[in-house]
Amino acid sequence: MSIIRVAAATLMSMALVATSATSFAQSANTAGNQENEYYWPGANYDPSVPTAKDVLGYSSGQRITTHGDMMRYMETLAAKVPGKMRIMKYGQSWEGRDLIYIAISSQENIARLDSFKANMKALSDPRVTSDADAAALINDMPASTWLAYSIHGNEISSTDAAMMTAYHLLAARGDDRVPDILGKSVVFINPLQNPDGRDRFIHRFRTAKGLEADSDPASAEHNEPWPSGRTNHYMFDMNRDFISLTQPETQGHVKALLDWYPLVYVDLHEMGGNSTYYFAPEAIPFNPHLAKDQRDSLFLFGKTNAKWFDKFGFEYFTRDVYDAFYPGYGASWPAYYGAVAMTYEQASSRGLVYRRYDGTELPYAKTVRQHFTTSMGTAETTAANRQALLQNFFNYQKTAIAEGRADRTNRSYIFPAARDKAANRKLASVLTEQGIEVSRSTADFRACGTNYGAGSYIVDTAQPRKRMIRTLLDPQVDMEAGFVAEQERRRVKNIDHDIYDVTAWSLPVMYNVEMDICGRAVDVASADVETGRIGPGSVTSTAASVAYLVPWGDMAAGRFLASALRTGLNVKIIDEGFTLGGRAYSAGTVILDVAKNPDNVGEMIADLSRETGAEVVGIDNSWVDAGMDLGSRAVNQLPAPKVAMLWDSPTSQYAAGNTRFVIERQIGYPVTVIRTSNFNRARLDRYQVLIMPSSFGNYASALGGPGAKKLDAWVKNGGVLIGTGTALRYLSDEKVNLLSIRRENQVRGDGSDKKKKAEGNTVDGQLITSLDEMKSLIEPADERPDSVPGAFAAASVDKDHWLASGVSESLNVLIRGSDIYTPSKLNTGTNVAWFKGADEVLASGYLWEENRKQLAFKPFVVVENRGAGMVIGFTQDPTVRAYLDGLNLIFTNAIFHGAAQARPLR
Repeated sequence: MSIIRVAAATLMSMALVATSATSFAQSANTAGNQENEYYWPGANYDPSVPTAKDVLGYSSGQRITTHGDMMRYMETLAAKVPGKMRIMKYGQSWEGRDLIYIAISSQENIARLDSFKANMKALSDPRVTSDADAAALINDMPASTWLAYSIHGNEISSTDAAMMTAYHLLAARGDDRVPDILGKSVVFINPLQNPDGRDRFIHRFRTAKGLEADSDPASAEHNEPWPSGRTNHYMFDMNRDFISLTQPETQGHVKALLDWYPLVYVDLHEMGGNSTYYFAPEAIPFNPHLAKDQRDSLFLFGKTNAKWFDKFGFEYFTRDVYDAFYPGYGASWPAYYGAVAMTYEQASSRGLVYRRYDGTELPYAKTVRQHFTTSMGTAETTAANRQALLQNFFNYQKTAIAEGRADRTNRSYIFPAARDKAANRKLASVLTEQGIEVSRSTADFRACGTNYGAGSYIVDTAQPRKRMIRTLLDPQVDMEAGFVAEQERRRVKNIDHDIYDVTAWSLPVMYNVEMDICGRAVDVASADVETGRIGPGSVTSTAASVAYLVPWGDMAAGRFLASALRTGLNVKIIDEGFTLGGRAYSAGTVILDVAKNPDNVGEMIADLSRETGAEVVGIDNSWVDAGMDLGSRAVNQLPAPKVAMLWDSPTSQYAAGNTRFVIERQIGYPVTVIRTSNFNRARLDRYQVLIMPSSFGNYASALGGPGAKKLDAWVKNGGVLIGTGTALRYLSDEKVNLLSIRRENQVRGDGSDKKKKAEGNTVDGQLITSLDEMKSLIEPADERPDSVPGAFAAASVDKDHWLASGVSESLNVLIRGSDIYTPSKLNTGTNVAWFKGADEVLASGYLWEENRKQLAFKPFVVVENRGAGMVIGFTQDPTVRAYLDGLNLIFTNAIFHGAAQARPLR
């Protein structure tokens, strides 16, 4: 939902114009099959170009097309019309399905597609392309549209619309827009961003479908089992992943976008079946790093779409629900390299037909047709404004660089990288992967009164990605004051707020790395940072005679530990810090004794260090200068633990998938997932660690009384039970009591939370003397705190506890929902991390005032021993979207250090 910044002079001299409703001529020859007539009345198509029915045996919109059939159809089109279409692969999904996009244009444009790519790269950097050279390029080259479909696998109409759009562009002879589109632009189509989720949905739909399609929303074919097809293999909502790039589907997509820099980007979605159709302009709040003239450009595309919807009698809405504040949407991210980026939302049939609340029926074919209509309208508008859009793109880069050079507050972002080198390395790579120029100093330097060492990372805003830099790195991005005031007014009246997603996403905050902002350019010798999230690692000696030490304190060490255990090495962990050979080592340091490991342990460790990026120190003398010895009671043996996790309803599919991903793909350790329906029959004695992710329902309904007793017995026998987020509602329930903490009601501070409850059929009368008094009296007595859409809270850490080994003294936690818990009592457990005081707790974003005050000094992480085992509770989910890298180490500690601390029978 983003737009191109355009200089005022450019807008005056090169105005963008919406095309008229009569811009295409109706062909005299309207003969054609029924399928084509439905999608574009009066169409006349080239019979040599195959329809979907010719290739797949069914017309567009008659069935829901699988990934395999989509590929077959696109490959057939490319073979039939090779001069106008090219297929390009940009990756594979987790389940091995090819990810592709196609380019469609005139034969001349396709023949010089490589030149087009080079020219777009030239326009993307005015530091190497002069105004005169840019003008020459703009005068001659095509514009470009990128249409991205089905990032949510169960939003089904868009992939079939993509196929119809490709067919129409290649075969239509009754639509005068098509020659203009092909001659003046390149249309890129990504027909299916989430093939794993889509095929999952289609399999379930076909399994549930009976003799004929059922329109009843209550029917099985409209209600997916867990997990839904919305998400990918690891159950990520990939439409939130574009700034963190955790998934291969989004990583490859972003790389492809940076290859071509499409001028216009649309992400086509679906929404509830009782709605109509949404297209831009978007709702407020706007991200402040999108300029007003950028936002205004969206009206151009909206008016063209509205023209066609009016012609065909389709209903639509704009400027409501879908905002452009969070930059991690697929339809937001391209704005920050200079594109016009938009979301389109189609009411979903979630099958072949859907019965709406008003009794009308929504057929699948209509949903495909409406997405096809806006796809063509978008390409039409791009072509009609070719020169202006290209000029605007070039101007966007120029003004970004100029703003960066003139900025005396946020000119340079400096990452000292003295603490948590692995997180700094990964962050630098993630920024580079998004087209941001990052350098690393090769010498010590001083900037804005502070000394920095060699190896610091530097981001200078005097570059084309300046607005992306500000959006991703600024600790705070504010919503408009008027919008915030309106949300507070609504909240007072118990009306839902309009904040669509999280209010904070600063990458340095999420990674919990140190960052300084300097108002001047940094003058130091430096090298450009290349992509590569994991460093090379280091080993001081592969021939140590006593042991190898892995200093604890970042996820390079965490990955090493997981890999060492999987490899079968003998591993120990020390719970307290020590000094050896003049170097201080933190609690949590990993010890691998030479005598207890294979003869080639040095070579094995060197290989693991290279793979994980960990630092390893070989020692020939175990004498400790200070602290606990390497054979003391502070050292615990760590056999490779078997880790299990609850799976299936009522577990949140997002939490389950994100947690599994963090453990398997970021830490590098296997997890056994156990369906909740099978839990009471499972042999828990095979596992040392069990994780209960956040849930959408209550675990009590799935586990029942026997499940609670089974968990209690397993923990007491030495199991480590880890609960995250809303799973703590079950663990802390007084009937379960696996944690002694309790969820709090809202504290109002005005005495209304202490009102006497009514008894019997009548209550004592009372006089109400003011509106304020009435408002106080109508507040519920036992209401939960208001739900927070997403803000970062700062938490302090008890560094004396083993769970905090190597962890920073302060953590940043994403707060979502309404759960706030009482602290654990000293005689029951330990509050290892707790939220800071009310004046310090807000780290980034927007937090309701009552929540801010009540959250202060409440626990984030608690540990309660229970028999030979323990229960560890995270009151907020530390693995949300797998983008909270700053919490990965304490979560790793919970799994592995927890297993080392427990005392089951071996």
